Amino acid sequence: MKKNIRIEGMTCGNCVKHVKEALSELEGVTGVDVNLDTKTAVLEASGDVSDEDIKATIDDVGYAVVGIEKL
Repeated sequence: MKKNIRIEGMTCGNCVKHVKEALSELEGVTGVDVNLDTKTAVLEASGDVSDEDIKATIDDVGYAVVGIEKL
């Protein structure tokens, strides 16, 4: 399963690091690629990770999810 996540609030490399580390801790996640220029993250998982879990995780580290789509 792959999801593209649009994120508001990231302004620097540290933001990218925080988002990547937080998403990587979700159960079933096998890879995360965060892009500061496009303000997106691509999450890969072995199972289904709920949109609610993704939103809550990103909210917890201080950023806002503006959209999630399956790839």
